[in-house]
Amino acid sequence: MSSPVADVPASLPPTPAAGPRPGSSVPVGASRPAAGWRDRPGDPSPFLAACRGERGSWTPVWFMRQAGRSLPEYRRVREGVPMLESCARPDLVVEITMQPVRRYGVDAAIFYSDIVVPLKAIGLDLDIVQGVGPVIAEPIRTAADVERLRPLEPDDVAYVTEAVRGLVGQLGATPLIGFAGAPFTLASYLVEGGPSKDHARTKALMLGEPAVWAALMERLAGISAAFLQVQVDAGARAVQLFDSWAGVLPRRMYAEHVAPWSAQVLARLEGQVPRIHFGVGTGELLADMAGAGADVMGVDFRVPLDEAARRVGAERPLQGNLDSAVVLAPWPVVEREARRVLGEARELPGHIFNLGHGVLPASDPDVLARLVELVHTETAR
Repeated sequence: MSSPVADVPASLPPTPAAGPRPGSSVPVGASRPAAGWRDRPGDPSPFLAACRGERGSWTPVWFMRQAGRSLPEYRRVREGVPMLESCARPDLVVEITMQPVRRYGVDAAIFYSDIVVPLKAIGLDLDIVQGVGPVIAEPIRTAADVERLRPLEPDDVAYVTEAVRGLVGQLGATPLIGFAGAPFTLASYLVEGGPSKDHARTKALMLGEPAVWAALMERLAGISAAFLQVQVDAGARAVQLFDSWAGVLPRRMYAEHVAPWSAQVLARLEGQVPRIHFGVGTGELLADMAGAGADVMGVDFRVPLDEAARRVGAERPLQGNLDSAVVLAPWPVVEREARRVLGEARELPGHIFNLGHGVLPASDPDVLARLVELVHTETAR
């Protein structure tokens, strides 16, 4: 059988530019620029300008899950390659991350990986089952189970370092966004043993065994922070912390049992790069999520951006938030809804145009490319 990556070029031409609050402390071994990322007004990146709360050459665009199943070139290179294997092969990571940058002309690349990669890297028996999601062979539900979670070391994910460095060389002035799963979302998979509709076991552990829950979250916060640090040390110029399942919690539970651990992760990167915080169905949690320390708040499609600004503070840049399903509608609808989002963002100090969740597999890549062009044209300054 021929290699599924036979069509991946040995090297890709650099992608031209689509045209960082200093922290109080940095953990030992962390990489920090000579000046804080906010003190670089001459940086040409519209994406980094928006993160600083500035209006650059245009409103920057990138899409969550922009590298993935909607692209035929992605399906071709992934044919016969399991998800976790593809995340551990630097050649594939570089190619897949670059595909939407080349096709769409987005203003930032998002590192191709999966939120369970660091858990796999520390030795947990898990797999990503097609049509199901992450499945954990031995769920974490007791104090003894928590002891199985050792810290993540950079050598555990040396392939991530290699891939990020390769991408930085090819991206040129286009920033690379690193990412990790937030402690709560990782915990939900570990406790439930896989995806869950009600997260009943997770909530029961949180409320019924608070000491075990705190120990679990502390270890996961360390793992998430270390995974982000590896990406930043290798050259990622921003990070996003995904809390995919936080929206299942009432605000009081989130504030007491989740927010402190997300804050711990974000504090690790303070002053190094812009930190974006995003969750699904988290409209009622936006103020608490913002309070955890993000520089930019990601907003899903359920809350208009002007309303989100009232909840998190008018001084904070926002990212979002066109409903992913809109991209499947006729172009006049896409155009109208994109202009609506831009209108809601008009008074923001900085705005990064994105979808309110990830790109759907049925999305037409040509529509996404046209959407990028529309946003750039409408907001050119």
